[in-house]
Order: sequence, then structure tokens, then C-alpha cells
Amino acid sequence: MKIATFNINGVKARIEALVAWLAEARPDVALLQEIKSVDEGFPREAIEAMGYRVETHGQKGFNGVAILSRLPIEDIRRGLPGDETDEQSRWIEAVVLGDLRPLRIAGLYLPNGNPAPGPKYDYKLAWMARMQDRVAEVLAGEEAAVFAGDYNVIPTPADAARPDAWVADALYLPQTRAAFRRLVNLGLTDAFRAREPRPGQYSFWDYQAGAWEKNNGIRIDHLLLTPQAADLLVDAGIDREVRGREKPSDHVPVWIELTA
Repeated sequence: MKIATFNINGVKARIEALVAWLAEARPDVALLQEIKSVDEGFPREAIEAMGYRVETHGQKGFNGVAILSRLPIEDIRRGLPGDETDEQSRWIEAVVLGDLRPLRIAGLYLPNGNPAPGPKYDYKLAWMARMQDRVAEVLAGEEAAVFAGDYNVIPTPADAARPDAWVADALYLPQTRAAFRRLVNLGLTDAFRAREPRPGQYSFWDYQAGAWEKNNGIRIDHLLLTPQAADLLVDAGIDREVRGREKPSDHVPVWIELTA
């Protein structure tokens, strides 16, 4: 089973690029972030024509997440538990019925948190604490599960071309990285790092200051696996070349292959 995460940065603006990548990469499941569309406005027809079931948790103009699956899915949940007042669309979860076993998949768009300190950063840390609670719940059930998406977290200096440029940013502050470590230390595996330990591997390049041309990137899109899913890991990678195409997102797809 091939599972990919892709912050599309506006699905309507990049539907042609999305369809082209889906046709080329052929993921069984694709998790999208920043669809920036309400559910009824999502351009599902072109994607459904490729054999994908489309489930969305949208929001007008901002945020929004989606699951695209060639495989049957069930138990679809929208919204991260723990705060009934949270109206931001940042979490979608389902069970994918693979050929060999079911797999729980959560697609997430973790808050950016800037400017920090401030209310947006407080929200980021509170959201991460809620996610930790949900991850702990899934781990207690001993399920094979993947938590994939745009985490807006640079975990280590090796995950940035210029870590010094991010020291005051919410993506790299010590509290952010500590919260990410707490997640991982529950018993999760960073799938990409399990397969590729070398530095210089990025999933985001800003549109400004020639970041792409200079390879001034950061790795902020992650797939974290429960032990039961980590045992199934076959491969992982980043579709870096997508960033150099016409009208790209500032993120590129990150993917894993599992025996599932």
C-alpha cells in the first residue's frame, strides 16, 4: 500500500498539477492539506474519475484536509478530539481496508503558530497536546496506524538547509521540537528518517528569495507510524521534482510503502 501526504496549497488552483501527480505516482491513499475549500466546492469529479473515493473536512479559504483512497475506507472522523470550540479544519481520520489488513490513517494540518509567542503559538502547542492524547489512544488499541501530514515542525537541525534562519520561528522553537519528540516518544517511527538518515532532504521550499533554486528547504511533512505499522514499512521517499513544475505548491509529496 502506497500512502502519500501532500500540502496542495489550494486544491482548486492546483487541480491539474494534483491530477498529473496522482496519475504518475499512483498512491493508494493520498492525504491532502490546505485544500482551502468547503466540502461542496472541492473539485472531486476529476479525482473520482481516476478511481479515488474523496472524503474532505473543508473550510472556506483556509486550512482543510482530505483523504483520497483507491481502497475501501470506513470509520471516517473529522476534527481532532479534545476541544469542541475548535472550528479549524485540520484533522481527518479513517480506516483503510487493505488487501492484507486494515490500516488507520489520520491526515493532519498542524497549526503554523507564528507569530510566537502569542495566541497562535499557544493554539499550536495546545493542538499538539490534543494530538498526543489521540495518538496515545490509538497506540493503546495496538492498531497499525499512520499519522501523516504537514506538521509545521522542523524536528532537528538536519531538517533545514539553514537552521540558524529558523531559531525564532514557531516551526523550530525548542517548545515545538520538544512537543514533537513527545509524540514520537510515545512509540512512533518517523517513516522517512527510518529509510533515509542523511541530511539535505526537504519537503518545503518558500516561494521567496529563490529558495527552490538554492535548495534552501525544510522538512516539515511527516508520516509517523505506530509500531504495528512500522513493522510493515517497505520504503519511503520525497517526490522532490514536483516542486520544479509549473504552478507548484510550496510543498511536495512525501510517501511510504507498507505491506498492507
